[in-house]
Amino acid sequence: MPIAMDPRPLTQGERAVVNLILANEFPGAAELRTQVGFARVVAQWAADSASVDLEVLEGAPRSPAAAGVIPVDATVVDESGSLFGEILLWATDGYLSAIEYAWYGDEPPSALPDTGMISTEVRA
Repeated sequence: MPIAMDPRPLTQGERAVVNLILANEFPGAAELRTQVGFARVVAQWAADSASVDLEVLEGAPRSPAAAGVIPVDATVVDESGSLFGEILLWATDGYLSAIEYAWYGDEPPSALPDTGMISTEVRA
């Protein structure tokens, strides 16, 4: 159950990860890129979780093609090059709605990874 919070701007790390994913070209990407400046974090998925819910403020363009998981695979590797997890960027009704950090292992990460640890590819 998400933990509601006072809305806050995206952190530098959150913004960098979202921008990295949205740098890929797919239908609706241009509108989603514009939404980043209007996005606010409104909930955390759990205490110390890196996954958060977003809301996009009024005035941002709606992405006509965005619903569910954005069609970009964002794979995370650790310092040794081993697969560590993935970042899922979600949209609801054409607006950015969540950043999910799905990790592979026992200990959940408390922050998003550095963008240098993430490789992206548009899903076919």
